[in-house]
Amino acid sequence: MTELEKYYNKFNEDKRLTRRHGYVEFVTSMKYIHKYLEEFEKPKILDIGAGTGRYSVALAEEGYDVTAVELVKYNLGILKKKNSTVKAFQGNATNLSRFEAETFDVTLLFGPMYHLFTYEDKLKALNEAKRVTKTGGIILVAYVMNEYSILTYGFKQNNIKNCIECGKISKDFHTISEREDLYDYVRIEDIDKLIEGADLKREKIISADGPADYIRQILNAMDEETYKLFIEYHLSTCERYELIGAAAHTVDILRK
Repeated sequence: MTELEKYYNKFNEDKRLTRRHGYVEFVTSMKYIHKYLEEFEKPKILDIGAGTGRYSVALAEEGYDVTAVELVKYNLGILKKKNSTVKAFQGNATNLSRFEAETFDVTLLFGPMYHLFTYEDKLKALNEAKRVTKTGGIILVAYVMNEYSILTYGFKQNNIKNCIECGKISKDFHTISEREDLYDYVRIEDIDKLIEGADLKREKIISADGPADYIRQILNAMDEETYKLFIEYHLSTCERYELIGAAAHTVDILRK
């Protein structure tokens, strides 16, 4: 069993996007998924790195044709137990050979980029998503952001000096992740380099959760009306470029 599998066997992925800070990410991502699904008649959706099916099951329940690929057997088992119409398979984002080219209208790549640690592996995953997506189709790619890691794990949790001493942070405060770290963090310029390498066109890049992860306790203490106002605020600002790099999660929306 890999370290990643051990991690997700303990981490409650199924509940992450139902908590108030995670729900902001879910609502935002779904808004843009729906926006682009409208372009296609009877769209076919592929969810790569589907986890326990938070997105794929929700979309299937809306009547969409959804196929899911998940690496971790534990997560895949939870997804399948939901008894949805999702066609779910175990698989790796860097090798989607079970699918023919030009198969899907909308492809979600919402988990794998978090756990791939080289430009080459990330590009391989992006190119596989591109290959199985129809020409003119949409690929939504999620990343975890560098500044979120530096500000939370580094400064908030007081690990910054140790990380610098251990060579885990560069002189310009970019994280240097290895496989044992489980997560890899990027900046906008890293994402731009991947788009160039895959020869894809950006439609939009958005902040999936804005400041939500930084203010979990504040969100949890809000009354329902104030929380709804926060979501309204976030949805109205999530495309503002000056806010994107500081969020925990960013979604790049690309067209093949």
